[in-house]
Amino acid sequence: MIPELGHFALALAVALAFAQGVIGIFAPGLRDARAMRAAPALALCHFLAIGAAFLALIYAGVISDFTVENVADFSSSLVPLIYRISGTWGNHDGSMVLWCFILSLCGATVASFGSNLPSSLRARVLGVLGLVSGGFLLFTLTVSDPFARLWPPPLDGAGVNPILQDPGLAFHPPVLYTGYVGFSVAFAFAIAALIEGRLDAAWGRWVRPWALLSWCFLTSGIALGSWWSYYTLGWGGYWFWDPVENAALLPWLSGTALLHCAIVVEKREALKAWTVLLAITTFSFSLSGTFLVRSGILNSVHSFAAAPDQGLFILVLLGLTIGGSLLLFAVRAPVLAATGIFAPLSRESALVLNNIFLCSIAAVVFTGTLYPPFADLLFGIQLSVGAPFFNQTVLPLTAPLILTMAIGPLLPWKRAALRPALERIWMAALVAIVIFVVMTLRSNAVTALGLAGGVWVVLSAFSDIAERIKLFRGPFNDSFKRLRALPRAAFGAAFGHIGFGVMVLGIAGMTLASQKVVVLNAGQTTELGGYDWTLNDIHDAPGPNYRQRVADLTISKDGNPFLTLHPSRRFFANQKVITNDAAIHTNGFQDIYAVFADEPAGGAELRLNRHPLAPEIWFGGLIMAFGGFLSLSDRRLRVGAPARKKAAKAVLV
Repeated sequence: MIPELGHFALALAVALAFAQGVIGIFAPGLRDARAMRAAPALALCHFLAIGAAFLALIYAGVISDFTVENVADFSSSLVPLIYRISGTWGNHDGSMVLWCFILSLCGATVASFGSNLPSSLRARVLGVLGLVSGGFLLFTLTVSDPFARLWPPPLDGAGVNPILQDPGLAFHPPVLYTGYVGFSVAFAFAIAALIEGRLDAAWGRWVRPWALLSWCFLTSGIALGSWWSYYTLGWGGYWFWDPVENAALLPWLSGTALLHCAIVVEKREALKAWTVLLAITTFSFSLSGTFLVRSGILNSVHSFAAAPDQGLFILVLLGLTIGGSLLLFAVRAPVLAATGIFAPLSRESALVLNNIFLCSIAAVVFTGTLYPPFADLLFGIQLSVGAPFFNQTVLPLTAPLILTMAIGPLLPWKRAALRPALERIWMAALVAIVIFVVMTLRSNAVTALGLAGGVWVVLSAFSDIAERIKLFRGPFNDSFKRLRALPRAAFGAAFGHIGFGVMVLGIAGMTLASQKVVVLNAGQTTELGGYDWTLNDIHDAPGPNYRQRVADLTISKDGNPFLTLHPSRRFFANQKVITNDAAIHTNGFQDIYAVFADEPAGGAELRLNRHPLAPEIWFGGLIMAFGGFLSLSDRRLRVGAPARKKAAKAVLV
C-alpha cells in the first residue's frame, strides 16, 4: 500500500511541478497578482508531494519490501539499517528521486524565504524551477519508476553494492546532489533575469547566497567522495581523473567563477552577461553529469547502468534545458549591458583573470573527459586520455591561478596600484620563494611549486586580514577592535582561500609518497619510508553480512614498535564480491596506509604507503566549505536581511 501511495505522490508532484512552471513563467506577463502568489504555494505543495514519495521509497527499503523491484535489486534484510536507508539513493531510480526531492527543496526554500523579492521575479524563478523539476519527475515516473512491483518477490534482496556499504557513502551522495541541484536556483535567477530583461546590483545580491550555498555543499560532497575513495577502494590515492569525478569537478570550477562574478555584479554592476552565462553553464554541467552517469557513455566505478530509453530521455531533457537557455541568452544578452567600469589593474580585473583560468581549466577537463567517448561513438576512433594528460594540462593553468588569487583580494575596487598590494604580501612571497628553492633542491620542481603555492595562498589570506585590522601598525587594542568589527564574510573569504592553500599543500605532499607492493609471510619484515613493516598474523573475523580475512601489521621505527594496523579482505557471499578495507593511521600531517590485496600461497600481498600531508587534502576542502558557510552567516549576504541601523560605534576603520 505504501509504495502505491508513493507512486501516486510522484504523479501528483509531476502535475504540481508543471502547474508551478506554467503559472510562474506566464503570470507576471499577464500581471495577475493572484496567480503570482499561487506560485510559492504550488512550490510548497510540490515539495510535500515529492517528499512523501521519497519517504515511501525509504520506508520500503527499511522494512525490506521485496515486492518493490528497486528494493529487491539494491537492498537486503541482512545489511545494517543505515545501508538499507542509503541504498534508496545508491541506484539509478532512487537517486533520481533524491535529485528531484532536492530540486523541490530548492523551490520550497525560495518560496519560503524569498518574500523580499519582487513578486514577478520570484514567480519566474519558481516557474523555471518547476519546469526543470517537472521534466525530471516525468522521466522518473515514465521510464525510471522506483515503485515498480515484482512478483513473486524473492526471499531476500540482492543486497547493497559492497563498496557502497560505508558511512561515507551514506552522506556523500545527498551532500553532492545538494551542490549539483542547488545551482538550479542560480540558473533560475539567470533565466528570470533574461526574461525580464533586467539585471542589477540587487540581482547579484539575491543570487550570490544561493550560489555560495550550492558551492559549499558541492565542495563538501567532492571532499567526502575523495576521502571515501581514498580509504575504501584501497587505491591509495585521492583523485584519479575518473570521468565521473571530472563531471563533479566541472560545475565546481564554473561555480567558483560564478560566485566571484556575482560579487562584481553586486559591487560594481559589471560582468552581467558573463555572470548569467556562468549560471547557465554551471547548471548545464550539473545536468550533463547527471546524463553521463546514467547514459552508459562513460565507464566508471561511479556510473549507473541505464537502459537506452533512459539515456535518450535525459538527453532530450538536457537539450531542451541547455539549448533553450542558451537560445534565450543569445536573444536577450544585449539588454544586459554593464554599467560599471574598472581599470585594467583592479580587484575586478583580478577576478576576471581568475575567471579566465578557472574556465580554461574547465574547458581542458571537459574536452579530455568527453572527446574520447564521442570520438569512439561518432568516428570509431579509440582514444585513451588519463591522468598524465590532465596533470600536464591543468598544472600550467593552476599555477597562475594560485598567483593571482593571493593578490586579488588585496587590490581595491575600480582602480588599483600594484606596488601597495605587493608591499602587503612581501613576507608571504619571501617564505614561498625560500620553500620553493629548498624543495627544488631536495625533491623536484613540481612538488616545490605546489608547496610554495600553498604557503603563498595561506599566508596571503592572513596578510589580507592583518592589513584590514592594521596589525602591528598601532595599538593592539585598536587592531583587536577592528578584528571584532570585521564582517563574517571577510573571514569567510579568508578561510576559503586558506582552505584552498591547505588543499594545494596536501596535493603537493602526496607527490612525495612512498609506495611498495610486497608479499610477506607471517613473521617477515619489509622497509618503507623509514619504517619497518612486520606481518604478525592472518586470521578470520566475522562481519554483519560478510566474512573477512584480517592481516595484523606492526610498524616500527628504529626497532621500536609504535603502531599496529589491521587491513582486511571482505567476502560478500550474496554478491560474490571481494573488497579491500584499508587500514590507515594518521597524525594529521601524514598517513601510514596498508591494503591487504591478496593471499597467495598462505602469505599476504600488501600495498604499503606513506603519504606525507595527505590529510591536508580533505582538511583543505572542509576549511573551504566552512569559509563559505561562515560567509553565509553574515547578514549582508542573506537575501531579505537589510542591515539594521545601529548606533555608531567608536571603532577605528
